[in-house]
Amino acid sequence: MPWFPDFAGAVELARSQSRAAGQADPIAQFFKALNQADSAALENVWPGEVVICDPRAGVVRGHKQLRQFVGENQSWLAGARTDTIASTVIPGRAVLELLAHLKFEGKDRDWPVAVVAESPDDRSVVFRTYCSQWPLFGRNFGRGPILDAGADQPGDVVGQYMAAFGAGDSDALVGLFAADGYFREPSGSKYTYRGRAELQAFFTMAFGQGGGILLQPCAVTDDGMHCAVEYNCVRWGSHDLLPQAGIGIYERGPDGLLAAARVYDDVAPPLQGA
Repeated sequence: MPWFPDFAGAVELARSQSRAAGQADPIAQFFKALNQADSAALENVWPGEVVICDPRAGVVRGHKQLRQFVGENQSWLAGARTDTIASTVIPGRAVLELLAHLKFEGKDRDWPVAVVAESPDDRSVVFRTYCSQWPLFGRNFGRGPILDAGADQPGDVVGQYMAAFGAGDSDALVGLFAADGYFREPSGSKYTYRGRAELQAFFTMAFGQGGGILLQPCAVTDDGMHCAVEYNCVRWGSHDLLPQAGIGIYERGPDGLLAAARVYDDVAPPLQGA
């Protein structure tokens, strides 16, 4: 019997290998699609459902909407030079922090962005992007909840931090940071407070609305060094807020204290006296 090459099997093997490589780094595939304005690679890697939770476009669901979103995306992250700050990975979920450098309306912008990729199965993926729009437009737009409050709670120093943050206890918060630890606001690296004196001044100012800032944890991604907490901000001082989505990423130092706390949300402080 003559031998014929198994072309169909070879094609399927190549497709499987390509999908496996894409699934190993889903966020890279996401940015590749944005930068090339081509969703084909994402669709091939994730033939099931692709969902994008975007700060401006809202929820993009399915391949048809994905193609439209990628084709229309002009100024979000496409073409920006990005520096990776840190990544946090657990089975089924990855978080990547980026500092994007782009020119917007003729000005150079320094823009922190965090992207979460979650895979409910090996055919589908959800991308959740978190950032503030203040660096681009000079104002906060707010953002409704993406996830429901969950039962998963951060532990150790991160859990202590969130409790003190909600209680508005600036002294306790400062004590949770390493001597050279820092807090960075969503607005960019310019708004970074390092060392206990700067942290004390910042938290005292932030809690000037009558108390702490209450963040309800929704999902926790913890690799032992970095802990990413997706949350809904529901209260600022004495002001109840409509739930607003965000993510905080907390980096532990070798002494178990916080080396860094970086926040990605579009929450604006309530107006004084409102």
